[in-house]
Amino acid sequence: MMSEDKGFKDKAKGLKDKVAGEAKDSFGKVSNDKSKQAEGKAQKAKGSVEDKVGDAKKDLSDKDK
Repeated sequence: MMSEDKGFKDKAKGLKDKVAGEAKDSFGKVSNDKSKQAEGKAQKAKGSVEDKVGDAKKDLSDKDK
């Protein structure tokens, strides 16, 4: 059975990772730290995936109604 959060937790984690990733990416650009930039880009990508998982859970939850 689908969790009652309807994907909100995944979307919240996704937003957190996208924001943190953007900060790391920006810091890496300013400080010319390529590894920090890459870390930020990877974290933003992870956040996007979590966001999409949350959307999918919400869509599945809506179909159960």
